[in-house]
Amino acid sequence: MAPRRETEKAAHDPIGIRSSGRFAYNDGLTVGNQREKGAMTQDNRPEEPLEIETFLPGSVELIDPAQRVRPPQFQPPQPRIRSRKRLAIGLFVATCLSTFFAGALFHTDGRAGTPTETYLRNGFVYSGCVILILLAHEMGHYLQARRYRVPASLPYFIPMPISPFGTMGAVIVQGAGVANRKQLFDIAISGPLAGLVLALPVAYFGLQETNIVNISPSDPGFRYGDPLILQWMIEWIHGPLAENQDVQLTPMLFAGWVGIFVTALNLIPIGQLDGGHLLYTLIGRRSHGVAMLLLFAAVFYMLFTRQFAYVLMVVLLMLMGPRHPPTADDRIPLGRPRVVLGWLTLAFIVIGFTPTPLIQPETEHRPRAPISDEDILVTDVSPPVIPYGANRPEFRSGTD
Repeated sequence: MAPRRETEKAAHDPIGIRSSGRFAYNDGLTVGNQREKGAMTQDNRPEEPLEIETFLPGSVELIDPAQRVRPPQFQPPQPRIRSRKRLAIGLFVATCLSTFFAGALFHTDGRAGTPTETYLRNGFVYSGCVILILLAHEMGHYLQARRYRVPASLPYFIPMPISPFGTMGAVIVQGAGVANRKQLFDIAISGPLAGLVLALPVAYFGLQETNIVNISPSDPGFRYGDPLILQWMIEWIHGPLAENQDVQLTPMLFAGWVGIFVTALNLIPIGQLDGGHLLYTLIGRRSHGVAMLLLFAAVFYMLFTRQFAYVLMVVLLMLMGPRHPPTADDRIPLGRPRVVLGWLTLAFIVIGFTPTPLIQPETEHRPRAPISDEDILVTDVSPPVIPYGANRPEFRSGTD
């Protein structure tokens, strides 16, 4: 049996374990008086530990004779994300229906005599394209999370029936603090890239089937603002447009517009957005200052231009918090290819985002004709003079 003094040293000083020749098993039990591996007793039986002297936590770092520190063998339990399959399927079906009605009602000429087949075709085309773009985006996140064994839920689609979009996108709940820096980068960047793989071709083929129409500032309704990449595609396919011309919005073209807009919106580097994840993995905690600056700039822009299209999004981002939580390990290097790809993906905001998604028609103000003296009617608006005491209540003092 080992001396009591040496046992107390092993219990309080892990370095004493190394100096006395002890080692730790995976379960954290420290044993003493152990010889070299493979030592035999006199009766040719493997020698076993004589006694369990103390208990140490499983996260104790082991040091071998070459003075190399081994990584801890203890791994903390990963948080489990409860995947509600019925809820995910129900929201997916509801989003399919809401996008179908949005395509059938908001993107079909509602004149009398429009055949029912037109409503059905527009609904299926718009809903199918939008759902495929959103599904590709979310599955890019989900499959990468499964690849790195990061707990993640199924995609939860968000239906929005009373809107031209028919949906507010989709979200995935991911375990916080499980992925390291490189893993979080791959999970965050896979969604936008997968969504653009479908959004850009959908917009291209939608422009192939559209026509050029003449517009007037006094026309009722509103128009959608085109991002730079869509303006380049329009000029490439249809040539330069005049000031009073625009492309006719079709269900497929609008689905491509929604896909580009949603992707650029998610790449804004704030908080829990895809852009917030990317910027944090690129520059670390300095991304918090960038997020706060962007929020203040968005509020100032809305107040200055009196365009409040993004007020709901700004409020939600403030409620969720602009700061990004740390990863499991922020010190893991990304490598030059990932850094270049990350900055190029964030740069898509410049060509894919539009500050004015909805353009209201300008009301035409016609100048009024000058007013002549004959057109002025002078009326006496002074109150009539009422004689004192007429139609007035009698004033009395005292009591009857």
